[in-house]
Amino acid sequence: MEQQLDYAAVRAAAGRISGAVRPAAVVPAAEGVWYALEYLQHTGSFKARGAHNFLAAHRAAGTVPAAGVTIASGGNAGLACAWAARAQGVPATVFLPANAPRVKVERLRGYGADVRLVGDRYAEALAACREFAADSGALAAHAYDNPLVAAGAGTLLDEIRAALPGLDTVVVAVGGGGLFAGVATAAHAHGIRVVAVEPEHCRALNAALEAGRPVDVPVASVAADSLGATRASADALTAVRRDNATSVLVPDEAITAARRALWRDHRIVVEAGAATALAALHTAPRPLGERVAVVLCGANTDPGDL
Repeated sequence: MEQQLDYAAVRAAAGRISGAVRPAAVVPAAEGVWYALEYLQHTGSFKARGAHNFLAAHRAAGTVPAAGVTIASGGNAGLACAWAARAQGVPATVFLPANAPRVKVERLRGYGADVRLVGDRYAEALAACREFAADSGALAAHAYDNPLVAAGAGTLLDEIRAALPGLDTVVVAVGGGGLFAGVATAAHAHGIRVVAVEPEHCRALNAALEAGRPVDVPVASVAADSLGATRASADALTAVRRDNATSVLVPDEAITAARRALWRDHRIVVEAGAATALAALHTAPRPLGERVAVVLCGANTDPGDL
């Protein structure tokens, strides 16, 4: 089915996911700063929005095959895909490396997914997923590089606007760029600034902006488990080039400090990727008088290392 990422796609996504996902809670955190508590979303991350929109759009178009949907991901995207598939009565086959943590495997199975363990690296699981899709005809889902997935994630922006009138800036962490691309697309329609935050050594979007095209980057960060995409999407690059978007890099030390501060000050436990957005406020000055929303996008983490 033909797809493109624009504000109309985000509004269509909002209609598809209405009643299926949890509306974002937005709470005051400090003077001029609010937190969007998207880590309270189904499956523990914003990914549920895009996964549900992706499947719902394909079901409406009659393009979901009998073999269902497949994805290679043991992280938030895999969990969201399995959850959305169960909710919509679609078979889901999820590929992971054989050394994936047992807790992730069991959680995926708890959502009803057929879990296939292949090789000892993500690349091997991805290759097996692609082969399965080609052989079975299953619909291949992607963690972030798909307009329907990004549009679903972008529905978060209008929920934040509704809860926080006069919003000036929204701050989001970036891995492959699905959340950023969707949120930035919606924000552009309303003149709201978006800050895309990446770890210094997980900078797929920042590198794409520098190179003028998506490029592969090395990944080495405390937040790599959720922000460790080696290449940003073309939609994310388009979004960051707009005049309402800014790319910011933060060191791992600031990410760790932000994650600990969330626990210390608010008793909020999030994954390092979610704390990356807040780290930007700790490392860069914020214009006085601005109303800023920081998206805390996921909490699939072990709190034992706080």
